[in-house]
Amino acid sequence: MLDGGQVVVAHAGLPERYQGRASARVRSFALYGDVDGSLDEAGLPLRRDWAADYAGSALVVYGHTPVAEARQIGNTINIDTGAVFGGSLTALRYPERQIVSVPAEATYAEPPRSMLSGLSQGGTAPVAEPSFDLATFLQDESLETRFGGRIRVPASSRPEAVSVYSMHGVDPSLCAYLPPTMSPVATSPQALELGLLEHPAQAFDYFRKEGISQTICEEKHMGSRAVLLVCRDEAAAQRRFGEATRDAQGAITLGTVYTRTGQRFFSPDWERDIVSRAAQAAAAADLWESLQTDWLLLDTELLPWSMKAEDLIREQYAAVGAAGLAGLQAGAEAAAQARARGLAVADLPERTQARAEDLSRYREAYRRYVRRSASPQDVQFRPFHLLAAEGQTFFGQTHLWHLQTLAPLGQVDPQLFGKTAYQLADLSDPPSVDAATEWWRTLTVQGGEGMVVKPLDFLPPRGVQPALKVRGPEYLRIIYGPEYLRPEHLSRLLERSLKGKRLRALQEFRLGLEGLERLAAGGSWPSYHPYALGVLALEQGHMDARL
Repeated sequence: MLDGGQVVVAHAGLPERYQGRASARVRSFALYGDVDGSLDEAGLPLRRDWAADYAGSALVVYGHTPVAEARQIGNTINIDTGAVFGGSLTALRYPERQIVSVPAEATYAEPPRSMLSGLSQGGTAPVAEPSFDLATFLQDESLETRFGGRIRVPASSRPEAVSVYSMHGVDPSLCAYLPPTMSPVATSPQALELGLLEHPAQAFDYFRKEGISQTICEEKHMGSRAVLLVCRDEAAAQRRFGEATRDAQGAITLGTVYTRTGQRFFSPDWERDIVSRAAQAAAAADLWESLQTDWLLLDTELLPWSMKAEDLIREQYAAVGAAGLAGLQAGAEAAAQARARGLAVADLPERTQARAEDLSRYREAYRRYVRRSASPQDVQFRPFHLLAAEGQTFFGQTHLWHLQTLAPLGQVDPQLFGKTAYQLADLSDPPSVDAATEWWRTLTVQGGEGMVVKPLDFLPPRGVQPALKVRGPEYLRIIYGPEYLRPEHLSRLLERSLKGKRLRALQEFRLGLEGLERLAAGGSWPSYHPYALGVLALEQGHMDARL
C-alpha cells in the first residue's frame, strides 16, 4: 500500500475488503486472484474478474492475467501486457497515472495458446493472425449476429472465458463454434403423482404454444458433446486452416475433436487416428463430392461417457455409491437386530432398507455408461448436426435432413460412427404424440438417458427454444441424487426455475450460428472465434448445473 493507502499494488489484484490486512486468504488472493479451488475440465483453476465489481477508493495496480494493452476498469489498472509472450512491457507513472509501454524484443516463452499471439504489439515475435483485439473483446458488452441481433455478453464474464480458453483450448483457427447449452422441459405438474420430474408432455405443450406443429424427437445419448472438424486431405487442411493443423512435430493433421469448452479431446496419436478414419468415412459416404467441400464440421455425441468422465465417476459417483451402500446395509442390519431384541425402532429398518435400494439404483444408473476405452477403436461418434462446410451452412434444412445426410457415415464405418434414433411427432395428431411419448418411455426403461425434442426446422422462429431435453427418471437419479424421487425431495425440485437457462440457451444458439456463417464464408479466425468465446463467456455465469 502506497501514498497513504491511495495506491494498492498486488500481483493479481486485491479487493477493498482485503486491503491493509494480512492473512493466508489475503496473500492467496494477491498471488493468484479470485479463485475458490474450483477447477475447469482441464484441472486448471477458474478465476473470476474481481476488477469488474471493484468500487474501492484506492487505485489498484495489478497483473497476472495478460491483456493486449493496459486495461483500466473503474479504479483498477492491469499493466500485464504479456512481455514474456512477445507483447509489451508496461509501467504506470504515479501520481500522473501515465501509462508507459515498450515492445518486447522477442518471444521469451510460448504463450499458453496461439490466441495470445495477439498480445504482440511491435516486438520481433511474429503474429500469425491480425485483427483480433483482445482488449476490445474484453471490454465490449455485446456481439452482433444476423440471426439474433445484438446479444449481450457481459464484460465481467469475458476475462474468465479468455483465461479458460487460452490455457487449454484448441488453436482458435479451428474453433468457430462451441455447442450451446440446452434447457430441460418444465417440471411435470403430475410429478408427485407419476413420480417423474420430467415428461415429454411438457415439451410438446411448449412447442404447441409457440406455434410449432412438427417436431422431431432424437435419442439423447449418454456421452460427451464433441465437435468434429475433419478435412479431406492434408492439402485441404493447410489451405483452409493453415499452420493450425500442424502438430507439435510439424506433421499436418486432418482436423481435431474438441469439447464444449474448446478443449482437445484426445492425445495427438489418438486424434490423428480418429480424424484420419473420419476423413476416410466421409469419402466412402460420398460426402466430399455430394456436398462439394474439402472440410466438414459436425456436432456429435462421443461415447462412452466414461472416457471423459472417468475421474468424476471414480471420485464422486462410485465413492458415494460404495460408502453409502456399506453404511446403509450395516444400518439396516443393526435396525433389524434392534427390533428383534424388542427395541422401539418404529419403521427404521424399512426406511433404511428403502434408502439402500435407492442407492443401488443410483449405482446401476451410472454404471450403465461405464465402458473401457483402451484404444481409438473404442470410441464412437453419434453425429446429429452438419454444422458447416466450405461456403455452406445448413440452417435452412430440417433436423431430419441432417440425420439422413450423416447416416451414411455409420453405414461405411459403424465402429467409428453410430446412429441417432429418432421419432417424428405431429403435435396436431394425438396418436403421433402418444407414439413419441411411448418411445421415450421405452428408451428410458431400457436404461437410456432420454430424448431431445426439437422443432423439425433446424432454425426455429426467434425466441423459440431450439431444443428441450426430456430425461428419464433413472438418469436423473445421477443428477439429483439417489433419493430425489421421494415426495419430500421431489416437491422441492418442482420449484426449479428455467428462465435463466432458457435465455442462455437462446443466446448461445444464436452466437453459434453467427460463428458458423463466418467460418463457412471463408473468414479468418479473428472474425469467427470471438463468437465461440462469447458462448464460453455466457457459460461462466452462475447457473444450476443440474438443469
